[in-house]
Amino acid sequence: MSLLTEVWRIPTSGARGVTPFTIGDGEFLAIPQLAMDAEGTPPGMNGGDSDTDLLVLIREPGGYAEYQRIPAPGGEDAEVFTVDGTVYLAVASIRTGRGPYRYATNSVIHRWDGEKFQPFQEIPTYAAKQWKHFRIDDRDFLALAQGVTVRPEENRPSVIFEWNGAEFVPFQVIDSQWSYNWHHFEVDGEHYLAHADHAARSVLFRWTGDRFAEHQPLAPSGGRAFATFESDGLLYLAVAVIDHDSLLYRWDHGAFTLHQVLGGPGGREFAVFGSYLIRVNFITGPRENPMTRQESQVYEWDGEVLVDVAHFPTSGGTAVSVIGDLVAVSNSLTEDVRFRTDTVIYRWTP
Repeated sequence: MSLLTEVWRIPTSGARGVTPFTIGDGEFLAIPQLAMDAEGTPPGMNGGDSDTDLLVLIREPGGYAEYQRIPAPGGEDAEVFTVDGTVYLAVASIRTGRGPYRYATNSVIHRWDGEKFQPFQEIPTYAAKQWKHFRIDDRDFLALAQGVTVRPEENRPSVIFEWNGAEFVPFQVIDSQWSYNWHHFEVDGEHYLAHADHAARSVLFRWTGDRFAEHQPLAPSGGRAFATFESDGLLYLAVAVIDHDSLLYRWDHGAFTLHQVLGGPGGREFAVFGSYLIRVNFITGPRENPMTRQESQVYEWDGEVLVDVAHFPTSGGTAVSVIGDLVAVSNSLTEDVRFRTDTVIYRWTP
């Protein structure tokens, strides 16, 4: 069964995300890039030159064309959101340097000036992996996933920031070790925030009205990302896990219960497309000698469980986004563990 037909390729280097957004009549993609291949250095997923740019691309009749390059060393994520009618672009930078690397660096929030993005606010971060914007009533939050246990004495926990009318300020520190991702959703009239961590538990938090309180654990380790969908009035939460099976939970009387195991390691990101769940796999095996060529999955919901109905190739796959009838997938590593590999745009062809 073929559901994805390749239509375009975008040259990228260590692409870690593919974020679609619109401003006026313009349809854009933001692609953060982790690293470029450094001449004379051995291959390796933790090597390379971190002096990279974030690509802002605009949709044209024949595909996507470059619109703006934004300096963003060690780019891990791009989040585009609107506050008080103004569009912002937050970039998570995991590191700087060509080795040794510095994880303590600034991640920059940019503001749209009517034509391009300009730097607006610099946030000191440590191995930043993701920004996630969400609203609760009339309050705007921006959650930062950060940290890595390589240098425990330098490590920092994740932080949720809040908009104060002029800038984002720290609101709540979230205990973490090697944080990757966030996912905000509502159920039964309450707000929840899922937090993914690689080295510690992935945890679901509940909004109490003045803070986020731990509600329940979701995965013991290896957490990467989440997705939610509804069926017959029930809410389901998918949890991507890099080193074990991924998981599907069902909301049941105020908490999630395990509903299905999505077999196989490598899970990195999800996207929901109607009754389908797309899963992008990153690597399997050790980080020192990773298997980057993976078969990523498309699952179809049959009313009771997710059924594996199609596969598509990824090469160190990192993210997936749905854009109308298109699906964008970012790839970050070649088979020989180099960074220069394409981001691929598919057409959905059921």
